[in-house]
Amino acid sequence: MALNANDRSIARFTMLGHSLVHWYEMSIPIFLVVWLVEFDVSVTVVGVIVAIGYAPVGLGALPGGILADRYGTKRLILCCLAGMSLSFLALSLATSIVVVALCLLCWGITASVYHPAGLSLISTGVEERGTVFAWHGIAGNLGIALGPFVAATGLLFLEWQFVAICMAVPGLLAVGYGLRAAFDPTAAAETDGGGRGREDGAETDDTPSLSGLVSQTRTLFASAFALVFLIVALEGLYYRSALTYLPEILHGLPAMSGFDPPAELEGIEPGDYIYVGLLVAGMAGQYVGGKLTDRVPAVRGLIGCFVLFVALALAFIPVSSMGAVPIAVLCGVFGFVLFAIEPFYQDAVAVYTPAESRGLSYGYTYLGMFGLGAAGVSLGGFVRDAFPLSTFFVLLATFAVAGVLLSVRLLLADEAATTRPTGVAESADD
Repeated sequence: MALNANDRSIARFTMLGHSLVHWYEMSIPIFLVVWLVEFDVSVTVVGVIVAIGYAPVGLGALPGGILADRYGTKRLILCCLAGMSLSFLALSLATSIVVVALCLLCWGITASVYHPAGLSLISTGVEERGTVFAWHGIAGNLGIALGPFVAATGLLFLEWQFVAICMAVPGLLAVGYGLRAAFDPTAAAETDGGGRGREDGAETDDTPSLSGLVSQTRTLFASAFALVFLIVALEGLYYRSALTYLPEILHGLPAMSGFDPPAELEGIEPGDYIYVGLLVAGMAGQYVGGKLTDRVPAVRGLIGCFVLFVALALAFIPVSSMGAVPIAVLCGVFGFVLFAIEPFYQDAVAVYTPAESRGLSYGYTYLGMFGLGAAGVSLGGFVRDAFPLSTFFVLLATFAVAGVLLSVRLLLADEAATTRPTGVAESADD
């Protein structure tokens, strides 16, 4: 089914925002190498500095969701784009590592509001939600790939300060586009049980107090959303652990030694080719997953993806010694499934929460995804250091098995709710 005009307008706006969030996010590690030399600091120090920028992206998701419900999603996304761009402009003026840290902190704070605001906008404004979730995810993957590529290429010819300025320009242009974009942010709210609509960008008159926020949170977590939150957190553990350590794992595999790059690309590790291929396959996964959400219930899609997660993680153990081609094929399938699950859990949030608290719901969702999911990085690092490689993949499979069990629990709860006799519910209410 073709997207209507409102769906297309929201899709363009959110795709632009999503790609730029990851454009900036993935360019930062490229600058890290330069800052080591520029400011004569250790890897540990620069690692802490970068963590200062990344931490608010997860921690700020919840307040970002609250602000989205309070001030409107479009306004918040525009502030996000402007804040990220201005942070990189300020970064170009940094004369010390402390200033770099402050600029990255500002970037992380402003970037943190995008996911709850952008996904809330799609869930309440778009009729063909699954399709737009798919294109939205593809745009994010495009930013993931292009950000580091443009930054690394720019550093071959320019000082890092000028590259930072160049990185800021797309965000400023996006703000100009967003100011002119017109759409109805609540066009689809009534179709999924949403409440009263409002003009986006206007403050709501029913903003909850602190006690109201606590009450709204209790209501959310007393519902099926509690299971969705845990499912997303487990996906975050799997996702963060896999994407953080796969490049290092691929570089160290003896089976990769027979895979030689072309002469003109001498110096690039073979594992880098495969990792980029994984991300490219993820774009296809995003699209297919999004299209399937229009045809397959979100919870069934989650079960299927987690089952594949288990199989793929365990398959890495024997395949890692089979040679470059089998490893590349497995990584391609892995990337496809790893990103195919994203539209399903995004849709699940929309299915299991009311429209009037959608921003808060996505705030909690990405607190689980980026905040709790980041724990997987620390745990994965410990396992990589202390145990054989196979243990790391068993750890990933364990996360996925837990995801299967919780998703099945959600499915059973759905089936129980649909088969419960009406008279029982009515008598309980009496």
